[in-house]
Amino acid sequence: MQKDYAENYKKLGLKIAYFRKLKGWHRSSLAEILDVDTSFIGQIEALTFISQSHWQQLFRIADALEMAPGELL
Repeated sequence: MQKDYAENYKKLGLKIAYFRKLKGWHRSSLAEILDVDTSFIGQIEALTFISQSHWQQLFRIADALEMAPGELL
């Protein structure tokens, strides 16, 4: 993770968790919608995921939460 963006990544993970909970979903609910493992959602929310291959998943999460990706930032 680039140090310059660490705070943004933290905010992103917290916002995903916030909006997921706002919908009353558990991590498993969002994981099922996205067809990914529950641990993947945990990795995103805890910031242990940061890799290029996961950025597409972030856009899918925004779609699932019915939000624009920018709203997560």
